Amino acid sequence: MDSTIESNPQAELAFRFITETNQHVFLTGRAGTGKTTFLHRIREECLKQLVVVAPTGVAAINAKGVTIHSMFQLPFGNLMPDQHSKLLGQRKLSKEKQRVLQSLDLLIIDEISMVRADVLDAIDWTLRRYRNPRKPFGGVQLLMIGDLHQLPPVVRDQDVHVMRQHYETPYFFSCKALKQAGVQTIELTKIYRQRDEIFVKLLNEVRENRMTPEVLAQLNSRF
Repeated sequence: MDSTIESNPQAELAFRFITETNQHVFLTGRAGTGKTTFLHRIREECLKQLVVVAPTGVAAINAKGVTIHSMFQLPFGNLMPDQHSKLLGQRKLSKEKQRVLQSLDLLIIDEISMVRADVLDAIDWTLRRYRNPRKPFGGVQLLMIGDLHQLPPVVRDQDVHVMRQHYETPYFFSCKALKQAGVQTIELTKIYRQRDEIFVKLLNEVRENRMTPEVLAQLNSRF
């Protein structure tokens, strides 16, 4: 067990939610707070059957998982709820993937800030199809990891109007299934990656879009 996680009450709380309940969890925190370390701990210590997915190929490699579209065989483009039967119903998962989904207890989604609400609802539709149709996400627990201050969902100009007809925002938390199920948000606050307090402060100022003349001067001093 990682000693940094042991001394982190937020991480310990999240671990207990994942291992002892079926509650959906959104684990967030700025860079260096141990989100990836937490994911590795869940892999190593959680006894639940789990799969790790991410929205892009690079993110999937970093998380040692697979892409969302590959795992659930989702088509690219809009996946609005009123089109699920048409867009997803015609696609049948392989027998192997069906077995994986039917035995799944925990779905971990890394870099959740990039996942659109319609994609998360498409995951819900697919899991209901192959598992319990009456439960959000077919009864599978979700662990969503990411930082909303980082990369947002990609919505093309021509998709904005369509998205607004179905969702308040394109972000994952506007997903209809997630609103039905509820989610527990836990923020990691202790930074492990950087010990330089000045550098940590600079990172936070940039992250929160507070570019003061003093911050800019400190950055330019290194130029």
